[in-house]
Amino acid sequence: MKDQIIITMGREHGSGGHYIADMIARALGIKLYDKDSIESEIVSEGYSEELIRRMDEKPVNFFASRRIGRFSNSLEVNVAEKTFDMIRAKAASGESFLLIGRCGEQVLKDDPHRISLFIGGDPHAKLCRVMEKKGLSAEEAIEEIRTVDHQRKAYHNYYCEMKWGDARAYDLTVKSDVLGMEGTAEMLIRYIRAFQEKD
Repeated sequence: MKDQIIITMGREHGSGGHYIADMIARALGIKLYDKDSIESEIVSEGYSEELIRRMDEKPVNFFASRRIGRFSNSLEVNVAEKTFDMIRAKAASGESFLLIGRCGEQVLKDDPHRISLFIGGDPHAKLCRVMEKKGLSAEEAIEEIRTVDHQRKAYHNYYCEMKWGDARAYDLTVKSDVLGMEGTAEMLIRYIRAFQEKD
């Protein structure tokens, strides 16, 4: 049985991925690293809170960035690389955790304790969820889903070999609306525990 478990999760906007991640982390008794907790970790590394909020998981501005060897003048790249270093350090320390986004499945692709998930959903189900959660009209929700997913895709595809949402990049991809949020979380918990039991 694996003592350490690392779960990386990508998700489409409106799929309920964060809600599902929270249920999984609670059931397994492990830390959940999401936008807020990741940003607070990076701030403690010497970056300002305002800068992190503006640059975290943002696509690179190609017109304003330059790279020479390993060094970049892009704030987006520097924040991303600091984030990836933090993720690798936590994995190397033996900590068990669930990581949302941040190219986790690629950053930790060689870690034997890592299992990678991607949560998608039916477009209508995602639309209804965003409308209800944010109090948006259908048109506003459609635009928000398009914008958020476009940013996530651009960020991910800049740093990773495999494309965002490509099933081949993950151990398991699911549509959350098929079983519902709770049902999806329960199924994934069983899957993760089976992975932990495997030598």
